[in-house]
Amino acid sequence: MDWYESEVRELERERTRQGLPPHPAVFYGSSSIRLWTTLANDLGSKRAINLGFGGSTLAACVWFFDRLVAPTRPASLIVYAGENDLGDGRTRGEVVHWFGQLARKVKKELPGVPFGYISIKPSPARAALTDEIAGVNEAIRQEMTRQAGAFYIDVFTGMLHPSGTPRGDLFLADGLHLSRAGYELWAEVLGQYRDRMFTSSSPGRQADVPASDLDVS
Repeated sequence: MDWYESEVRELERERTRQGLPPHPAVFYGSSSIRLWTTLANDLGSKRAINLGFGGSTLAACVWFFDRLVAPTRPASLIVYAGENDLGDGRTRGEVVHWFGQLARKVKKELPGVPFGYISIKPSPARAALTDEIAGVNEAIRQEMTRQAGAFYIDVFTGMLHPSGTPRGDLFLADGLHLSRAGYELWAEVLGQYRDRMFTSSSPGRQADVPASDLDVS
């Protein structure tokens, strides 16, 4: 995990410098999160905290959970990871195994906290993996039905042409990272889960505050 260390340390320093809002909604995972620089504005809440780090896998998300996520004492946790695992040649079973490890971390360390998982996106650069991605997404969706407070966010379906191929307009020229149109689509889909992402209380944190007090103006 040494490859991630410098970026993880920078996230820790940034958290110390800027502090945290009451009842933070933590977005955690790979570069699709890290590069979402307009996250808080797009989702309309100053409580959206970006803890993405480039190239991260589900295994890396488990490894750094205690350093990056747990100290924030989040009101909710939303994760995007798993795509790099498949890109690195991991099998469906391995990806689902590491998701299970992450889910157990959440259950143990963040009891009662809403836990969202954003489905793995169908990237043009990884078009050969589209069917495998769909299979992993379905397996993880089923795993999430077994955990109280968990919810599955399907961005996969809306990112495909009717023919079943990935929509190139949603990606940058590399065919892997999201374009502005891609993030707009994600924001629209995630907006359907706003009440679960931006709750007005955090187990173990401060007293409740009105959600409107933390909206982005």
